Amino acid sequence: MNWQGKRVLVIGAGRSGQAAVGKLKSLGADVYLTDQQPQESLSGIDALGLDQNKLFLGAMAQFSAVKPEGLILSPGVSPQIAVIREAIAAGVPVWSEVELALFDCPAQCIGITGTNGKTTTTALVGELVKRSGRSVVVAGNIGLPLCGQVDHLDEQGIVVAELSSFQLEFIGQTRFAIAVMLNITPDHLDRHGSLEEYMAAKARIFENQRPQDAAILNWDDARIRKMASGIKGRVIYFSSAEVLENGFGVDGRRLVYSEQGKRIELAVCDELQLRGRHNWENIMAASAVAREIGLSWEQIADGLRAFRGVEHRQEIVGTWDGILYVNDSKGTNPDAAEKALQAFDEPLVLIAGGKNKGLTFDPFMRVAKERVKSLILLGMAAADMEKAAQKAGIQRILRADDFPDGVRKAISEAAPGDVVLLSPACTSWDMFKSYEERGELFKTLVRRHYKEP
Repeated sequence: MNWQGKRVLVIGAGRSGQAAVGKLKSLGADVYLTDQQPQESLSGIDALGLDQNKLFLGAMAQFSAVKPEGLILSPGVSPQIAVIREAIAAGVPVWSEVELALFDCPAQCIGITGTNGKTTTTALVGELVKRSGRSVVVAGNIGLPLCGQVDHLDEQGIVVAELSSFQLEFIGQTRFAIAVMLNITPDHLDRHGSLEEYMAAKARIFENQRPQDAAILNWDDARIRKMASGIKGRVIYFSSAEVLENGFGVDGRRLVYSEQGKRIELAVCDELQLRGRHNWENIMAASAVAREIGLSWEQIADGLRAFRGVEHRQEIVGTWDGILYVNDSKGTNPDAAEKALQAFDEPLVLIAGGKNKGLTFDPFMRVAKERVKSLILLGMAAADMEKAAQKAGIQRILRADDFPDGVRKAISEAAPGDVVLLSPACTSWDMFKSYEERGELFKTLVRRHYKEP
């Protein structure tokens, strides 16, 4: 698409929206920007160089006021906003920021999605494919917008993109030469309305693949296995439950690859920094990508042993007085938090709560009943979580007045040999701007406690 001279409205003035403005200006577009937040609440707007008459901040722009010839959506923007509905009805192209970034990018694009594990897998893939010696950009939902990051890449470059359902919802022509689907569990139902719609958004990652492309799928997830019938690319499976005849699997506590009767050992799980069976899935998916890129098994094994994980995802904060503190602030839904609980054998003091996304807490609390000795609840979802915890039979439940109070209570509940785990099972948006801000405060409060008891 030629954006030269086109009147384009960017919706959402956060990092992705601002990056989209920069990309569009470089393409010669006539750019407008809108956001519900007022300008004084947004940083970086002045640096965009847009005239004030092209800024619609504090309330969403009306379609008739801009008469856009194209819309670019930031990831968190609901498609139910009036200006978007009117644009779709009028036949105006509506693109995600991801589509804008990649539509003219000649590099090989790797897309990684799923409900949980995306950030860890994306970061690990990034570290592995760097060993190929090719130029690599790691961006997307991982915290760095794709716009403005990939323009320097040529045909030998590689884009590793973490992709949320929001980002995939409005792609049209973007092709991922390697596409990964890690898992599917209910999430963002407040946005998508149903699990089926959420899955359909995720599955768009395979939409434009060609026969020579690769689709890497979780064999253990029946919903994902069903997706294979509609995929044009080559399907490669991984499983944490069994050794596959062809694909990546788990043999005891060893990760292996099998093909036509031959078996290659990738890693011994106990030698890796990442804990938990869910991380074995992330590791196998990343290894499959690396193999597709052309890395040797030795290069992959070395990279797996060297990888230490990512911030806010089962991040080790430290050990004080024999108590291990773990920051899993990125555990923003019950399934992610459940996996974090299952990664530890030690007694757990769990800090949970925040803003719910229309999800049930009952299965999560049944797992917590078996693993958590003290449960600290906070935020908007605290009352609903407490009901689910009581139903599950959890005995020790404490309510916190605010986040610092929750950390104080968790520290006082813990004894040597315990793990204090922040894994909220909720978003941070009732108390924080992001899960990163929440995780940073947790680390700060813990360290401050032991520095200034």
